[in-house]
Amino acid sequence: MSKVQGGMKCVKYLLFAFNFIFWLSGLLVLAVGLWLRFDPNTVKLLTGDGAPDTFFIAVYILLGAGGLMMVVGFFGCFGAIRESQCLLASFFACLLIIFGAEITAGVFGFLNKEQIAEEIQKFYSDSIADDNVNGTAIALIYHKTLNCCGGASMEKNPELCPDQTEETDCHTAILNFFDEKLLIIGYIGIGIAGVMIIGMIFSMVLCCAIRNSREVI
Repeated sequence: MSKVQGGMKCVKYLLFAFNFIFWLSGLLVLAVGLWLRFDPNTVKLLTGDGAPDTFFIAVYILLGAGGLMMVVGFFGCFGAIRESQCLLASFFACLLIIFGAEITAGVFGFLNKEQIAEEIQKFYSDSIADDNVNGTAIALIYHKTLNCCGGASMEKNPELCPDQTEETDCHTAILNFFDEKLLIIGYIGIGIAGVMIIGMIFSMVLCCAIRNSREVI
């Protein structure tokens, strides 16, 4: 028999619906995280000895949060239907942890855009300066993937990009490419964190209603 009645029963089903949407959101976050991690262009640009891995840190945070969201969304649905105080309290605690992870990923993405781009620009510049087969291969990958050539203050090497017709230098192309990726991480992180606030409110309201109904009985 249901422990909550009236308006609280509506909250119960709203929480169930929220958790289903939350589970779908977790699937979306996980899919976006996997795309960012295994995007062929991104992988090409960040392979090789000495390649910076700062970008992938934010991606891994997003992947972890997405996977956890799916698990928590499933148990949140179960807790809402069973009207279990223990499950709802655990759900709230998990939401709080994911909330922190999503905010961390979002803030990390926004605040470290320039630093990450500078690290990758330096990696590219070092590959140009490194006159060996490995350095040349890395430079060619950047030129082909980003359709660019040379750095902002570098002379374009005709041997590395003989067919290059674009005027874009690789430092600008790198900045634009990773700025777009990091903005995706930032907006998803902060957007999902905002949605979770609603879930935390619903879970606490229902948990308190269940406790009060038991006290009345």
